[in-house]
Amino acid sequence: MLTQPGRPEKLTFPEGFLWGAATASYQIEGSPLRHGGGASVWDELCKKPGAIMYGDTGFTACDHYTHFREDVKIMADMGLNCYRFSLSWPRIFPDGRGKPNDDGIRFYNDLVDELLKYKIKPLVTLFHWDYPYSLFLKGGWLNPDSPEWFGEYAEAVAGFLGDRVDFWMTQNESLCFTLLGHLGGRHAPGIQYSRKHAFEVVKNALLGHGRSVQALRATPKLKATVSYAPVGTAYRPASESEADINAARQATWSINEHNLSWCPSLFIDPVLKGEWPEDARAVLGEDDPRVTDDELKIMNQPLDVLSLNFYQGGTVRAGVDGPEHVKEAPGYPRTHMDWPVTPESTYWLVRFYHERYGLPIVISENGLSNPDWVHLDGKVHDPNRIDFARRYLQWLHRAANEGYPVLGYTHWSLMDNFEWAEGYRYRFGLVHVDFETLKRTPKDSSFWYKRVIESNGATLYE
Repeated sequence: MLTQPGRPEKLTFPEGFLWGAATASYQIEGSPLRHGGGASVWDELCKKPGAIMYGDTGFTACDHYTHFREDVKIMADMGLNCYRFSLSWPRIFPDGRGKPNDDGIRFYNDLVDELLKYKIKPLVTLFHWDYPYSLFLKGGWLNPDSPEWFGEYAEAVAGFLGDRVDFWMTQNESLCFTLLGHLGGRHAPGIQYSRKHAFEVVKNALLGHGRSVQALRATPKLKATVSYAPVGTAYRPASESEADINAARQATWSINEHNLSWCPSLFIDPVLKGEWPEDARAVLGEDDPRVTDDELKIMNQPLDVLSLNFYQGGTVRAGVDGPEHVKEAPGYPRTHMDWPVTPESTYWLVRFYHERYGLPIVISENGLSNPDWVHLDGKVHDPNRIDFARRYLQWLHRAANEGYPVLGYTHWSLMDNFEWAEGYRYRFGLVHVDFETLKRTPKDSSFWYKRVIESNGATLYE
């Protein structure tokens, strides 16, 4: 059963709260190959028969590259005060390094200027999975030089955007592009390395994060707010008894053979605590990448904010031998993507992560897939998305009201897009995109979200 946190005395979020939406470069822009850039590993995976649902590709996607002014106007009409987007590394550096693509630099300069014209704060992610194919041919993230490549890239983009962008996220969901891409093979580059090699990829990606933070900190143009955007997973307690809360906390952070590829501590402890989890070493055994103290110092650069992408969480209770997983009742609500709807977990996510890491938190992705279409009246009615977002935001509001430092929320996604290996069959957007005509149609949820933003959250309790 879905629950609500109850109507609080203070209805609004903190002053200056960031209200936005999020996208990723490859999912909306169209391939950089069309405009002087280089191929990414996703361009190459899209060519592989059977790799993407229905044979879809991201070659055109939403063509945000040519429609960005229209899209920014939609954001402004929606009342967003921030916009989270990522840069396409191969759009800026066709070969990953060396000579830049002037047209790629122009595009991002123009996009940032257009956002600022409407007083929309750019939240820029350096890397959201579209790795340069030229560098992949040199070993990609498995190459021990790859952290330095990523640091060089970060230094370059901070050089041309750092006079206007002061909020940066280094990598999006390192867990996904490393293990889904290099162990499971479901995502680009579509490789099934041995576990030993896959966790070398993890190590190099986290070293790349550290090098990129160093590069951003060295940019003199603006004092940067620097963040990192891992997958946020958290278990919720079956009750608010101390025993169940402790069980949920333990289940969230402990690593075992079954959750190794999805446990957040493996990807966040090195970054924020300078520690490689001992339980990860125990589970990996001979496959452990043997991260040294010096390497941990590189990974463990000071961050200002922890950004969390959060969609769902499981339920546990205290058992005789530790946390006991609670199965959801038959017919429990699920999204079109078959993910359980667990808004209560939003509160426990913020609470557990702030307890462990001590940083302010931004929810950098949250939303649901829904089978949306344009109705006969020309509008897109998506009441499920409205109810979903209302519930998750109410539980986020509880965390803020209890004093946890929640700085912002960027809904996934601004618009329907290329959903990676799932192609175009799942729609997450506040704005509907017709992928044949590229017509944009704001959904009912976008107008609802506008009222939430205008009230700084108060209308969540209407």
